[in-house]
Amino acid sequence: MDLRVKGLANIGRLRIPQDGLRAVAERAPQAEALAVSWMEGLRPLAARVYSLRRRIATVAVTVLAGLLFVLVMFGANGMIIYKQKRAEYESLQKKIALEQKENELYTQKIQGLKTDEKAIEKEAREQLRYARPGEYVYVPPTPPNPPPANHSAKK
Repeated sequence: MDLRVKGLANIGRLRIPQDGLRAVAERAPQAEALAVSWMEGLRPLAARVYSLRRRIATVAVTVLAGLLFVLVMFGANGMIIYKQKRAEYESLQKKIALEQKENELYTQKIQGLKTDEKAIEKEAREQLRYARPGEYVYVPPTPPNPPPANHSAKK
């Protein structure tokens, strides 16, 4: 069975660590020349950026302030959402107040039905159609069924 990996012959091998250091040392002047050429190319740009540093800082702060303004106004918890939530809160408070008033009325009605004989008699006359001897109870006729909305129901 052959366990050799094909294609390893093209890989350059360094026999001893000194060969690697020697290769780095031989190429050091080329790397230094490349770094110097890059620095010479970037030096005018760096000087220009340095001379415009105040303008760049002012623009950066202005952009940051603008982004913060947009975030505060239109963000997930911004002013517009806050106003909508506030209006919803106020409408819910009004609903709660109305429901509490309705509950108080029902509580008074229940208390009256528990204690007041006139209220009990009134409810018995209205809902159960009770009458005293000699009285007549009027019951209105039920309205006829409304006609169907379209003629297809008759078919």
